[in-house]
Amino acid sequence: MPIKLGLSLPQMKQFNLAQDLVPVARAAEETGYDSLWVFERTLYPTPMTQGLYDVPGLEWPDAYRSVADPLVTLAMAAAVTERVRLGSSVLVAPYHVPFQLARWFATLDVASNGRALAGFGTGWSRDEYAAGSVAPIEKRGAVLDEMLDVFAAVHGPDPVSYQGELSTIAPAEVGPKPARPVPVYLAASGGPALRRLVDRADGWLPVGMSAEQLAGAWQGVRDLADERGRTRPLDVSVRANVVHTPKPFEGEGRQPFQGSVEQIVEDVVAHAAIDGIGEILLDLCHTARDAQELIDVSREVHAAVRAAGV
Repeated sequence: MPIKLGLSLPQMKQFNLAQDLVPVARAAEETGYDSLWVFERTLYPTPMTQGLYDVPGLEWPDAYRSVADPLVTLAMAAAVTERVRLGSSVLVAPYHVPFQLARWFATLDVASNGRALAGFGTGWSRDEYAAGSVAPIEKRGAVLDEMLDVFAAVHGPDPVSYQGELSTIAPAEVGPKPARPVPVYLAASGGPALRRLVDRADGWLPVGMSAEQLAGAWQGVRDLADERGRTRPLDVSVRANVVHTPKPFEGEGRQPFQGSVEQIVEDVVAHAAIDGIGEILLDLCHTARDAQELIDVSREVHAAVRAAGV
């Protein structure tokens, strides 16, 4: 079976949400993409107080100066598509009230005939946490745990009841219910996050590594799943932050998914060859100057991947 391909929706500074989102979403579905995805950034510190991904000195991309709300973006895409799954890679769980977000995903799933996918992480930006989170950054793991508890309760049978640090739900009917259990994917790279992944999630959202690194990390996840007695399969959707260039990248130092369409396809093929990798999410937005370029490159990449037999 061909590997599934996902595409990131246009949310960043160079795009116009009112004009660009609908044609990109429709073109992706027509092209054959299997899923559409959003991510979350809420502000751009000026001056920079913390490096990107908490890496000292790593600059934030200029396109992050304005990032559209992921929930609004995903809902708009749902309204103009019929087949593609609709996911987040990722929402930062502590930026959201668990009960409200659980209801939002249930409503999206009903409205889209069972196409919603909830991808969560815990985030790293202290500025974003200070501006708008339900708990301090030091409690981010506990907040994500409660988010998962509330999702299970709200999406489960009535009457719903729950008692946690952030949420108290007295026995009540809570609707609408999702069309089917909304899959929950988690970003995780070590320690408690990996244990939470294998214990509680439906899927894993790894990002930013070579095929060799991914194969090693995936084997580690599977080993941990065996140790902890997980018996059901764990889906994997790899986020590829693509840096597309018109000409091939030459010389040393090329990063995964950096370069020409041909080089990008080579990386897709290498990742798809890893046993258990079911989907690759292509984020082509970083280097696309506008919606038309995003559509054109996404079509070219999709056709080239399929022509390569993947």
